[in-house]
Amino acid sequence: MKKLAIVLILPLAIMLNACTSRIGANEYSTGSTGEVNRVMKGRILSVRAVNIESDSPMGGIVGAGAGGVAGSMLGGNDATSILGAIGGAAIGGIVGDAAGGAMSSQGGYEYVVELDSGSIITVTQGNDVLMNPGERCLVLYGNQARVIPYSGVQ
Repeated sequence: MKKLAIVLILPLAIMLNACTSRIGANEYSTGSTGEVNRVMKGRILSVRAVNIESDSPMGGIVGAGAGGVAGSMLGGNDATSILGAIGGAAIGGIVGDAAGGAMSSQGGYEYVVELDSGSIITVTQGNDVLMNPGERCLVLYGNQARVIPYSGVQ
């Protein structure tokens, strides 16, 4: 029974850690469809590659659960099982948090944009669209700001 629990929990832990949010310019959630966003024209001043990490606690939570189940399988009396579960949960939480952070890390770009109004802003997004300094762009303001290429007339 305990082996069955581990066989079921470990794939769940891997699946949950692999679920990273998509943050690119071409990624929209279903809740974002149909929303009206304000758009401003601008020009890319600089681009910097950045690493974007998830702040979700899911890896630690799943790791603690899996570690607790694994630790409770230590042989001996009830006290040994309880102590094993507590120790396993602590270690599993630490390992799960580290694994979740590594698995949910994504590459991205930080764009510094000079708007046609003269204001300068920054937008950080996923790496699905790469633009270069001097390139014309549109900045989409909304729940998730985006910078996209613009080939229209100034």
